[in-house]
Amino acid sequence: MKNFDTTLYFITDSTGLDEAEFLRRVQDALAGGVTILQLREKNKTTMEYIELAEKVHELTKKYNVPLIIDDRIDVALAVGAEGVHLGRDDMPIATARRILGDDFIIGATAKTVPWAKEAYDDGADYLGVGAIYPTTTKVKTVLTSTETLDAICKAVPIPVNAIGGLNKTNTDVLRGIGIAGICVVSAIMKSDKPKAEAKTLLAIAKELTHFRHGGL
Repeated sequence: MKNFDTTLYFITDSTGLDEAEFLRRVQDALAGGVTILQLREKNKTTMEYIELAEKVHELTKKYNVPLIIDDRIDVALAVGAEGVHLGRDDMPIATARRILGDDFIIGATAKTVPWAKEAYDDGADYLGVGAIYPTTTKVKTVLTSTETLDAICKAVPIPVNAIGGLNKTNTDVLRGIGIAGICVVSAIMKSDKPKAEAKTLLAIAKELTHFRHGGL
């Protein structure tokens, strides 16, 4: 069984930041307690993506936090990342699993129960489900109800994380749902104090998932 913890899943966003400031915020988030980190870059060249991923990986290794690369299996392999996250339009999960082997972490996006079951059957290790709220990180946001999130949590035996516009003020809607954690982007990336924000969000995420962990 792979050893990873999705309690506070941090997804980066370098928009509007120079590299030094971006890396500073990433390190602060790690120091604040994020448990897994996804590097998401939609507009960089392959070379740029690899170069940045190498620098981020140096930071995540210091904190023993798995680095997940969004979309790009080639980049993940190039930098020796611990995992990759695949959306519906990316490489099929089953294909990625054949390429990457059993020890590599593969995450998937899911918005319906059938989609979630398919991802699990194809070899996904965890799911990101949302968006729970509108987000500022993507132009198009398709909202997912908490009822659907709950149904997905009950339908698959792998960790399911809520994602989409989540911050320290709006997670109450997730109470009682069997999530393994929360995914956050702007709540940390746009904070003036990423370390403190990560600490606060980790405490919230632990409280939200307490009953789930207690029942294992």
